[in-house]
Amino acid sequence: MIERWGALVGRRPGRVLGVGLLLVVLAAVYGAGVFGGLVNGGFEDPDAESYQALAAETDAFGHRSVDVVAIYTSDELTADEDAFVEPVREALAGLPAGSTASVVPWWEDPSGSLVGDGGHAAQVLISLGGESDSELLDSYDEISGLLVADGDQVETHLAGTFATYDDVNQITADDLARAEAISMPVVLVLALVIFGSVVAALMPVTVGLTAVVGSLALLRLVSQVADVSVFAVNIVSLLGIGLAIDYALFVVSRFREELATVPDLGRGRPDLVAAAVQRTLATAGRTVLFSGLTVAASLASLLVFPQSFMRSMAYGGVAAVLVAMVSSLTLLPAILRLLGHRVEAGRMPWRRRAGGARPHVLVTDAGRWAALARAVMRRPVLVAVTVVVGLLVVASPFLGASFGSMDYRVLPPDAPSHRAAVILAEDFGGEVSTASIVLEGTEEADVADYVERAEQVEGVTSVATVDSTAGSGDGTEPVTLLTATWEGNSQTEESQDVVRALREVEPASGTALVGGLTAATVDLVASVAAKLPVMGLIVLVVMFVLLFGAFGSFVLPVKAVVMNLFSITASFGVVTWIFADGHLSGLLGFTPQGFLDATNPILMLAILFGLSMDYEVFLLSRVREEWDASGDNDRAVEVGLQRTGQIITSAALLLGVVIGAFSLSDLVFMKMIGLGMLVALLLDATVVRALLVPATMKLLGRWNWWAPAPLARWWERHGLRGH
Repeated sequence: MIERWGALVGRRPGRVLGVGLLLVVLAAVYGAGVFGGLVNGGFEDPDAESYQALAAETDAFGHRSVDVVAIYTSDELTADEDAFVEPVREALAGLPAGSTASVVPWWEDPSGSLVGDGGHAAQVLISLGGESDSELLDSYDEISGLLVADGDQVETHLAGTFATYDDVNQITADDLARAEAISMPVVLVLALVIFGSVVAALMPVTVGLTAVVGSLALLRLVSQVADVSVFAVNIVSLLGIGLAIDYALFVVSRFREELATVPDLGRGRPDLVAAAVQRTLATAGRTVLFSGLTVAASLASLLVFPQSFMRSMAYGGVAAVLVAMVSSLTLLPAILRLLGHRVEAGRMPWRRRAGGARPHVLVTDAGRWAALARAVMRRPVLVAVTVVVGLLVVASPFLGASFGSMDYRVLPPDAPSHRAAVILAEDFGGEVSTASIVLEGTEEADVADYVERAEQVEGVTSVATVDSTAGSGDGTEPVTLLTATWEGNSQTEESQDVVRALREVEPASGTALVGGLTAATVDLVASVAAKLPVMGLIVLVVMFVLLFGAFGSFVLPVKAVVMNLFSITASFGVVTWIFADGHLSGLLGFTPQGFLDATNPILMLAILFGLSMDYEVFLLSRVREEWDASGDNDRAVEVGLQRTGQIITSAALLLGVVIGAFSLSDLVFMKMIGLGMLVALLLDATVVRALLVPATMKLLGRWNWWAPAPLARWWERHGLRGH
């Protein structure tokens, strides 16, 4: 099929390009509106106890959660002076009706706990109007500017979940613009160095921008029927640009290689250029097709998770991969067909000095990679053991990792909500965590008994009754809302242990539901752990089927999975050592959280598994070509590494620039994903592909290509091999 498509592109490049450009323009217009349909949050599981507790609380008492903590501070004034109180009172009076469910200022709180040590700081607790996260964020946007006290004597600081979300949104947009502004010029310069001509270097950049535009349009389409997280845009940009560059590099390199076989006398003949395009798509195009499908399958496995955040990453990632793949198989070959030998236009000085005789400039030393392969295959056991042990050592910190969820520390220290959270902790006696406990059908005497036993949970400092409703003769059960309090950050392992212990306390009658921020984290970690085996099984089955279809082997898919896991777990070890243990935090500019966000390793696993398979497919495609031609396993490995070594290294370098730009994000979890992916990418493209893969293929020998006889015969007749 792909050969027929290559022939069609060779005959009708203008039509293919025209239709493609029209679709790109339409996608750009439609996709520009995607940002208005994106949502925040999405970390909850609808079946989790914390989610059910929130629903029960809302049904019985309305929205009671404290969404915003407005902190007012003054160097000279104290919270009991009129000059301090009046600007705040005026600000609160100006809040629109319906934007808040409740507002509790410090002067209405009889406990006095809303006034800080020394009296120069005070709190206002605000519950926002609305039900969904989107409605609550709209309410926050409506009131955040109005909460600022007039004058220069009282400063305003806003803390809480939605203040954090607001800062995350702003930083996400800034990061995206900065990453693209940094990466695209650097990619263009590196492409000039790698390709040696201006026109060829423009191809990866062109396809990358096309992929992002098309992906955003698909993302907006999905947002009409499902919640899509604002963070999906970062994944679209990262994967859209990164994979488009990879795929364009593979296709353009092979086209120049094929074009080099056209004699000088035939350089003006369109039929010979069309034949080069057809051969390019039959080989490199086939590799891009299988690579795109494997990466998309890996990312699609995130759909098994109930959290809309994880599903959003699947939507954005799959869209980016598929658009990058399709662009590389349609627009790019059409452009190459029209350009022909003019793809060498604007040659750099070193290309002109070399005469430009052989367009496949990526192989600068005819035997360098082949010589490396031979050296590895002379001592395959030593090389394999050394590499595996080294990667396992790097991965070892991950064994001690603990997990949590997002809080204000994902933001840079100078972000407004981060500063506000620090002020809250410093001026009001340290961080305090809470859990909401909803007792349904529990008699009054049993409520008192439950409170007494809950207060005995290790770490809990108090359990207070917030509100209650009486039962009635129509079958309505009494509902009591309690708040349990303990010291410390809500995301620590100790806080999670408190919630687990509270959930073991059963009321004598009725049921208890424990919710709140820490409870949501406990449920998130449990949900991710429960769905991870399902995700892994889906990935393994899909990868096995696709790789068998590509290479006709039962052994290579298993080996490919194992190779990828080594580089991925090594990257997990690095991010644990840096972001959980706090090493290099000063250099990288973040506040250590002491744990990993529970969603980040899963997201990294899906992305990295796909990207690692990208290079595996490209390498093994060339190895398979030579195996089919010679039947010599050692020669196939040598030639395959020689043909792809420089290209894979170049692709990793270009993709590393894109990922590296995202690792400069001010958001800790984006910095973590970017840095982790960069480590895995570099390890995979160098240590794993250049050392571990040749060593294991040497040890396996002809077993590399083994499959059960019936399936081997089927593949010989129907397998999707390159020609």
